[in-house]
Amino acid sequence: MNLEEAKVEVKNLREKLEYYAKLYYDMDSPAISDYEYDMMMNKLKALEKQFPELITRDSLTQKVGGHVKEGFKQVTHEVPLQSLQDIFSFEELREFDERVRKVAEENNEELKYVVETKIDGLSTALKYENGLLVQGATRGNGLIGEDVTENLRTIKHIPKELKEKINITVRGEVFIGTKEFEKMNEEREILEEPLFANARNAAAGSLRQLDSKITASRPLDIFIFNVQKYDENTFDAENSHFTELNKLSNLGFNVVPVRTLCSTIDEAIEAIKKIGEDREKLSFGIDGAVVKVDNLRLREILGTTYKVPKWAIAYKYPPEKKETKLLDIVCQVGRTGAITPTAILKPVKVAGSTISKTTLHNEDFIKEKGLMIGDTVVIQKQGDVIPEVVDVIKSKRTGEEKEFVMPKVCPVCGAPVVREDGEAVARCIGIECNAKILRNIAHFVSKEGMDIDGLGIKIIEQLVDNGLIKNIADIYTLTVDEIASLKKNGRKFAQNLIDAINVSKNNDLYKLLTALGIRHIGTKSAKGLTKRYKSIDDIATASFEELSMIEDVGSITAESIYEFFRQEQTIDLIKRLKEAGVNTKVLENKDEGKYDERFFGKTFVLTGTLENYTRDQASEIIEKFGGKVSGSVSKKTSYVLAGEEAGSKLTKAQDLGVQIITEQQFNEMIR
Repeated sequence: MNLEEAKVEVKNLREKLEYYAKLYYDMDSPAISDYEYDMMMNKLKALEKQFPELITRDSLTQKVGGHVKEGFKQVTHEVPLQSLQDIFSFEELREFDERVRKVAEENNEELKYVVETKIDGLSTALKYENGLLVQGATRGNGLIGEDVTENLRTIKHIPKELKEKINITVRGEVFIGTKEFEKMNEEREILEEPLFANARNAAAGSLRQLDSKITASRPLDIFIFNVQKYDENTFDAENSHFTELNKLSNLGFNVVPVRTLCSTIDEAIEAIKKIGEDREKLSFGIDGAVVKVDNLRLREILGTTYKVPKWAIAYKYPPEKKETKLLDIVCQVGRTGAITPTAILKPVKVAGSTISKTTLHNEDFIKEKGLMIGDTVVIQKQGDVIPEVVDVIKSKRTGEEKEFVMPKVCPVCGAPVVREDGEAVARCIGIECNAKILRNIAHFVSKEGMDIDGLGIKIIEQLVDNGLIKNIADIYTLTVDEIASLKKNGRKFAQNLIDAINVSKNNDLYKLLTALGIRHIGTKSAKGLTKRYKSIDDIATASFEELSMIEDVGSITAESIYEFFRQEQTIDLIKRLKEAGVNTKVLENKDEGKYDERFFGKTFVLTGTLENYTRDQASEIIEKFGGKVSGSVSKKTSYVLAGEEAGSKLTKAQDLGVQIITEQQFNEMIR
């Protein structure tokens, strides 16, 4: 490659890396795997090494990714929070050892290494004065971070006061444990909220919240892994990083639990291998292992570059591929009714884990790969990422392989399975399907549904787990004693919940229709139906042709409504709701003719997740006050209502100078 070709390739790589880095560090929304990003970065480093005249100060190879999020106060780090140089082979690790050993011998310094797990989270600095936590900040760009002190105070394992009155600044990694992450995503799925891509970005997004109440609601934890700065009069490091960590533990810090002191690089390599073998046993995610020089004086001599220290290096576990047999494909029903084909595999050990099954996503994925039951397949698992089928070895087919066919009825409840045009996922549409009962109940009681105050997802889970409710109708048979049994001294809570359940019986018909979770039916379309039909029985007996002719109801929605009301599960549920006294008719609108058009002429765009409203609810409020809701940002947009994890719409609004409002400001506007 000549210089001109290298210029083009370097420009292309930098643009891609900047884009992916912005998504990863600033938006907490990764678009590619860590391995793909690392390989791209390595390619850029190699080109810059071959053509040093192409190196620029703003290249990502020369700086730490990440910027300060708008809304946070800036913090200048007294000691920079640098990143680490990544390596992918033990050969590179031995080269690192040779460089360090040479300096150690020249200066007559002892050389030992400490090997630690590289926690997959968000790097943070904690500053203590006289033993009290006074400031906490994110890494940001390494030199300037975000002041997130109040958010960090909500994390249980961050001590507010140390066991000794010392002045010290430590560095740690905020993370979410593996099981806690899975649980959090399960609850978000039930509530139909966007799922987090991975635990690292969930932790980063949770910590970088302008509202500390949101941070407090997330299962954040922290491991401390370094001392940044200390007062020698109050803290003695004894020239050893390993000893330093033990002392931090005695002070009350939650120190990185996997740490091994090694006398040689061979011992360090064995420690790295052991971490790799034990990865699946860890309760937290890792993206490699870190090798650090233990001798603190030697660290000072080795020094740092602008971006990375010369006394530490990060070993990234390379993705591993293995062949195995696809024994069967079975279908699992998710909590939203999605039917997911799952590969049953001949057990094989990949990247430290024994893999016996993995998701095949959907019917299209199976067809694209050309998968057949009985095939020899290639499995890949990088780090702690979910294993996946990456290839099929068709040359090893015997002729006994079988084609997979998606089921037409739900394997759990027997209701029809529907895959609509334009969608990759097939779904069970049974309203009483056991597999999705949590999701159905959560949607039924939500604000946009029957709006039963106090019946949140955690209470629903307890009710279901204790066998107190098995379907939606059971909500209306609950007693005060049954609910009170869930909580200590819970009688007052139970009575309030029973009162809220009874109040919901008097909701208008459109609320019930929305609550039933019929595909494509939200608040707006439910209201449209009740303009034409005055009872649920009228809707249930309407023909497909009649339904198709209603405003805002197309053929797909009409078919969804028609099929829903002809299922035995639906017929039984409506019967039980009537018996419980739930209103199934249109109520007289006493407020008709009273209008408040405070948002007349205003256009809103919604982005991110709001804490107290779904998008349908927020849209309904805006439209009720005469405003319009648009799906895209333009110069004509009046306001962008930005919630948690706001995406590209927020960025565009900032670029165009459109007014951005928080949920709190929105509440003030509608008060």
